[in-house]
Amino acid sequence: MKIWWLDPFHGGSHAAVASGYAAHSAHQVRLITMNQAGGWRWRMRGGAITLARQVAALAEIPDVIVTTDMLDLAVFRALTDRTLGLVPAAIYFHENQLTYPLPPGRKRDYTFAWINFTSALVADAVIFNSDFHRRDWLTALPAMLRRYHDYHELQTVDQIAAKSLVLPPGLDLPPLPSRRPRDPSAPPVILWNARWEYDKQPHVVMAALEYLAARGVTFRLIVTGEHIDPTAPDLVAARQRWADWTIHWGFAESRAAYLNLLQQADIVVSAAIQEYFGIAILEAIACGCVPLLPARLNYPDLIPPEWHADCLYPTDDDLPAALERLIADLPRLMQYNWSALALPYRWQNLAPRYDATLAALVR
Repeated sequence: MKIWWLDPFHGGSHAAVASGYAAHSAHQVRLITMNQAGGWRWRMRGGAITLARQVAALAEIPDVIVTTDMLDLAVFRALTDRTLGLVPAAIYFHENQLTYPLPPGRKRDYTFAWINFTSALVADAVIFNSDFHRRDWLTALPAMLRRYHDYHELQTVDQIAAKSLVLPPGLDLPPLPSRRPRDPSAPPVILWNARWEYDKQPHVVMAALEYLAARGVTFRLIVTGEHIDPTAPDLVAARQRWADWTIHWGFAESRAAYLNLLQQADIVVSAAIQEYFGIAILEAIACGCVPLLPARLNYPDLIPPEWHADCLYPTDDDLPAALERLIADLPRLMQYNWSALALPYRWQNLAPRYDATLAALVR
């Protein structure tokens, strides 16, 4: 097959999924992309026009089109109907603008949530990166439709649900060297590899570290994730506070350096209020880290039920004590084969599922 993957916001996890699938698919995958420089709002408003112009210059017709939730697929299909009207199109939801949690004081702009809705409506398949994401969005959709005066068209929710499916993002990991046996006398190494932003709740993680320090629990720290604003006062203060405890702080200089940091860590922690899948957590698990995660979002689906009691905590207030317990229990937990949890998500195993899904859509 000839597959076009349209990505109007090509960067981060969006780019990783598109590039990973293109590299591992058995078919010809052409990436047609725009960078993130214009911001996600402008990409959702204007990306369809730009990408329609770009594909008009291509001397081929694909067998199937895949795009992401950042594209106004209804506008794109209208602009390309004469040439691509018979080509099936799938939309891949990395996130959505209906249930994405907002920072304090900001009101939701339903313009973008509506673009997600109409794009799903005209798509031939609606692909979510997790079943949690699928359930979350479809459950919230009727309330958005009822916001308006009349003609709520609630039957469209079932229509979209009927063509919805789940394909997790793949992990593009090289063969990893075996971890060195952990020195039981060494302090545990705690990893936080999320963005420093409100939806990942760095203040909750930092408060848990303060709890450990006050209790006399020794540890080392690795903080590696995107810092949207490196001069943010809370980030600068935290970096100074934990300087003597820190092995590394900041975005890794390369993919290899990032994976090396993950293999040095013992525990990966999250306090996120937004996580439709959890690529960073799964990467850490693949490198042998023991996860400690909130019992919400997609996290319960990433961890086998028999390990929930060890790895999931109920509320933000429970994180400090849960982290102290996990550290005390680390010798037992490190005996589990954590990296095996990530095997099904490697591209070598997932790409054939993507291929089969898109081939069925063509048929």
